[in-house]
Amino acid sequence: MSDSNALEGKLALVTGASRGIGAATAEALAAAGAHVILVARTANALEEVEDRIHQAGGTATIAPLDLTEGESIGKLAVAVAERWGKLDVLVLNAAMLGSLTPVQDIDPKEYSRLLSLNLLANQALIAAFDPLLKTAERAEVVAVTSSVGAEPRAFWGAYGSSKAALESLLGAYADETEYTGRIRVHIVDPGATRTRMRALAFPVEEPESVKPPEFVARAIVERLTGESSTGERIRVEA
Repeated sequence: MSDSNALEGKLALVTGASRGIGAATAEALAAAGAHVILVARTANALEEVEDRIHQAGGTATIAPLDLTEGESIGKLAVAVAERWGKLDVLVLNAAMLGSLTPVQDIDPKEYSRLLSLNLLANQALIAAFDPLLKTAERAEVVAVTSSVGAEPRAFWGAYGSSKAALESLLGAYADETEYTGRIRVHIVDPGATRTRMRALAFPVEEPESVKPPEFVARAIVERLTGESSTGERIRVEA
């Protein structure tokens, strides 16, 4: 465990927590003292992350579920409310890349699935957990975005548009909740990071040439435990 207990007694929920930036962020939050709810579809992978957290002296709970499936998010929120009664940190990380293709060739069914996870599920998470975030003394919402959400790039239209919409959505939520003085929204562009999604997008790139997910995770925790304004978009540089 880290010597820092800045998040001692806090409850955090991280989506896409089975690998990459999500797993690293969950472990970093636990190292800072938070109890972390790990959300992803694959139970076995979540258990591995949970084991690493426990071995490091932290605590976590796994919640295997598909964020795009029916009432799964609502049921999760009810379970969290019944057990803990609040939520201090919500990390919206789960996403799919989809096919990199010209806009006119985007497959409608795949695009629908992509938007369901990258955008609609995140709105549903905010809707479901907003009451618990507002119950916390001070709550933090982190949305993981991408450079293509702000700067369109050829063949990245599907993924980029989902991230552009996500940024707009979170920016609006930041404006809507700023009056409370108790909820901060952070829009985080991790930059080039050694993840499975990055490997799929850039198959000839040498993985060691880009920063590891742990670097981004540390930046996120530093952001949450420091002073900053709500609604800011930051890029994590190596």
